[in-house]
Parts: sequence; C-alpha cells; structure tokens
Amino acid sequence: MATPVINVVERTNLASQIYEHLREQLMSATFQPGQRLKIRDLAKTMGTSETPVREALIQLVRDRALEMKEGYFIRVRQLTLAEYLELRDIRFALEPLAAERAVPLLDNATIKQLTESHRLLVRAEKTKDYRAALQHNFDFHFGIYRHSGMPQLTELLDRIWVQVGPMLNFLYPHGHPTYDAEHQHVNVLRGLQQRDTAMVRKAIEDDLIEGGRDFVRVLKEIDANPARAEELLALRNQPPPSSRKKSTT
Repeated sequence: MATPVINVVERTNLASQIYEHLREQLMSATFQPGQRLKIRDLAKTMGTSETPVREALIQLVRDRALEMKEGYFIRVRQLTLAEYLELRDIRFALEPLAAERAVPLLDNATIKQLTESHRLLVRAEKTKDYRAALQHNFDFHFGIYRHSGMPQLTELLDRIWVQVGPMLNFLYPHGHPTYDAEHQHVNVLRGLQQRDTAMVRKAIEDDLIEGGRDFVRVLKEIDANPARAEELLALRNQPPPSSRKKSTT
C-alpha cells in the first residue's frame, strides 16, 4: 500500500529538481524569449520521463516565466516594455538591499570568485561570446545576493529574474552596458573588499541605471517594432568570432 505514495514522492522530488534546473537556466538567459520548450526533447536531454518535466513546466507557467499556447504549446515569455520596467523598479528596491546584507557575510574566497566572474564577463564581452557574458553576469550578481542571509528576499529575486533573465538576450550587441566611469562591478568589488555597505549598495543601484540604459532603449525599439526582436536574436545567436575562425580551419 505504501508503494504508490513513495512513487508520488519520488516523482514530486524529481519534478522539483527539474523545475530548479530550468528556472536557473531561465534566470541566466540560457533560454530566449519566444523559444519553444518541447517536453519530449527536454525529457530526453535530462534522461527522465515526460511527466516530471511537464509538471516543472506548468509550475514555470504559473511563475509567468513561460506561457502556454493552444495545443499545449509552451514557450518562453517575452515581457512587454511595461512589464520589464515594472520589474526593474522592484529590482531597484530589492537588489541593493540583498547586496548590502551580504557584505558582512561574504568571505575573501567568495569575493575572489566574484572578481573572477567579473573578469570572465569582461573577456566574454570583448570576444563577443554573449552567452558566456550573460552567464558570468548572472554568476556575479547572484553570487552576492545568495549570500544575503535572507532566503525570502532571495526567493523574491529568483521569481523576478526567472522572468527577466530571458530578456537579457536582447542586451547584446546593441544594448551593450556602458558606464560613465569605471564598470560598476569594480565599485561593487571595491566596496565588498572594504566591507563598505553604502558603497556596495550605491554601486548596485548605479549598475542597474548605467548598465541598463542602452538595454531599455533596445526594448523600446522592440516595443515600437516587434519584428526587431527576431533580428536582434539572430545577431545574438551568431557564434563568437573565435568559434567561426575554428570552424573554417
């Protein structure tokens, strides 16, 4: 009599693991706006049955990261400009708080990892490896936020970034972050090293404002001309120059 219950628990745990995996991929911009997610293909890739994958996708639909179209067609949501700006305003309130609370909790080894994430981000931008750049940017920010000691705050940020993450595929190449002086990640790192909460908080705020201004401009272009989204994703999906050279030799 206990076997069915065990099976349900195992299936639920597997669905939760798949959900967390897919959520992390959405947050780090592995999936792109409008991308179709096929249950069968995902199940095959993950080496599991379709049922827990389906359950995980349904949960992500509830999280507003995905949308379900007619005929059980599931794809990544593309936020409207208004939706993105609303979430950005919420990020202005929450991300500096998470970073500020993390300052006394981050050890030197973790700050060293954050420094490396930023170095790899800068290198990826220079080599036009945009997929890597997005991953390193995600690693940098959440490497801080997840040390805030505030799990409910971190969960709120996860729920925001699961919607925002895919949109960051429009960041490169035309919305490339620019800064008035130094890259704000440098100021974040300096503040962390000096244990200066005010410096870290301001640098996170400035990073959202300065680093995202060209990105917002691109989103406004898409809002005015929806066909622009497909053009930008096509550019984004071109392999980095180094990969193209290797493929022709």
